[in-house]
Amino acid sequence: MAITREQVVSVLGPMDNATIAEIIASGASLEELREAWAWAFGDEALINQGRPLPGTRVAALIDLIEPDEEDLADPAKAGPGAGY
Repeated sequence: MAITREQVVSVLGPMDNATIAEIIASGASLEELREAWAWAFGDEALINQGRPLPGTRVAALIDLIEPDEEDLADPAKAGPGAGY
């Protein structure tokens, strides 16, 4: 079952509509989105727990939700949903 806009926002916080639409169009589940968030913003902890690397769909979600290099230079944009 595809996730809803409300579920995306509940995991990631406020985001731009284009990114939300891409996440929904990916066909990812809520569980996959949660896993992508955990890898994007806490990967060291997951590696230390011995978790296997993310699968293809989760990796694609990570690419969608991770801040760009230019966003990292601006603390207002760094992090899930920041700057939107």
